[in-house]
Amino acid sequence: MTASGVNQSTSQTPIKEKIQSILQQNRVVLFMKGTPQYPLCGFSARACAILDDLDVPFHGVNVLEDEALRAGIKEFGNWPTIPQLYVNQKLVGGSDIMTEMYQTGELQELVK
Repeated sequence: MTASGVNQSTSQTPIKEKIQSILQQNRVVLFMKGTPQYPLCGFSARACAILDDLDVPFHGVNVLEDEALRAGIKEFGNWPTIPQLYVNQKLVGGSDIMTEMYQTGELQELVK
């Protein structure tokens, strides 16, 4: 029992550090299923299409390549779904919020 508790705490710290490092190195980050060139779910594809339409350079992170990262990003931002958009190290939201913000012009202002 103690060993699993130790494993949990040691596995959390590197994932949080990895996420923080990604966010610090990139102004706009999309944690997604698949890659920007090959999204593997409709929500991730919609998020990429919005960012591409806005001509916003972004860093895509494929959460399907790392189960710890997939679980960790949900906990990190306290957001239960993927994709997740971060701008200037702050969680913006998922594809529905991105779509609403895109339609109102808020997203364009945020990513300028």
